[in-house]
Amino acid sequence: MKRGITAEIDLDALSHNYKTINELVSGRLVFAVVKADAYGHGAVEIGKRLSSDGVSRLAVAFSSEARPLREAGIKCPIISLFDPDPEDVVSLDLIPVVHNFKSAARLSKIAESSSYQLSLHVKIDTGMGRLGIYPEDIDTIASIASLPNIKIEGLMSHFSEADLGDLSFAADQISRFRAMRSHLHKRGIMPEYLHLANSAAVINLPEAHLDAVRPGIILYGYPPQHGSSIDLKPVMKATVTIHSLRKVKAGAPISYGRTFIAKRDSIIAVLGIGYADGYCRSFSNAADVLISGKRTRIAGRICMDLCMADVTDIAAETDISEGDEVVILGRQGDEFISADELALKAGTISYEILTSFGSRAGKIYKHS
Repeated sequence: MKRGITAEIDLDALSHNYKTINELVSGRLVFAVVKADAYGHGAVEIGKRLSSDGVSRLAVAFSSEARPLREAGIKCPIISLFDPDPEDVVSLDLIPVVHNFKSAARLSKIAESSSYQLSLHVKIDTGMGRLGIYPEDIDTIASIASLPNIKIEGLMSHFSEADLGDLSFAADQISRFRAMRSHLHKRGIMPEYLHLANSAAVINLPEAHLDAVRPGIILYGYPPQHGSSIDLKPVMKATVTIHSLRKVKAGAPISYGRTFIAKRDSIIAVLGIGYADGYCRSFSNAADVLISGKRTRIAGRICMDLCMADVTDIAAETDISEGDEVVILGRQGDEFISADELALKAGTISYEILTSFGSRAGKIYKHS
């Protein structure tokens, strides 16, 4: 019996989301974030579709994430957001992001020895407090600009809270970023691209769109905050199968700790998924699944490889069998389980749900 997650990836939904983003940013360049294996959706196939749709750049976290994209024949420029391997920058033709002079100098030496003219982006810390050169440190940026075989193509920063109701700190970050560019222009340093807007800022902060935007989660169909009216289509549907169907008597305990006791004679579906597959233990007795287009609740604690659901009411209305599809994320009939719904149950965010399911799933790609 097949077990584990199957993720159905709708590439047409991805294209729809990209088109929606393009309309929101009025034709500015889109640097599509495909790090973490495209948030669990499969970076190669996602990268191919976005490239054919006309995305300006793809963005990965590390240079190792770019290698399978290049090996798959993707020619689109790729930005490596964190410190890359200098050798990979040349061999994979990457656009690295540097956050200090030392990293830039190391890249300069590699580029010079390879007779390679390297374009890079400089990370500016306007308030995230993670990586980057401070906006007032103009001299360091000027020193990077003077390195041999180096061209500063872009400057980037990152919002810490563009998804909150109070956007005052985000506005301060924009102001610091713009002021820094003005100071650089006075020094004759004129990077082509200034980019700051993540998914939340694409939606909430048009003034942050600047020269380019870096959408991530909205590409995959989810806004970063609840209540957004942006027209998005979820790209991932995750399914498992019924491993076994068992009849139990009223009073029978289900799973570890006897946290679920059958209140009546019941039919329990054993599902071929557990926390080893990314199905959080915190979903125990809390998350719903879809069987025959109807919702039913997980019964008892999630195990490492299996979990259970009470299907008594569903079985009374329709035939269900071992091997039937169970939707843990996405649509079945008129019902829909979103990554946001599951994230609320697990005390996390939709990003973690998608990457967790997708990283362990076998993938099927749909397109017209």
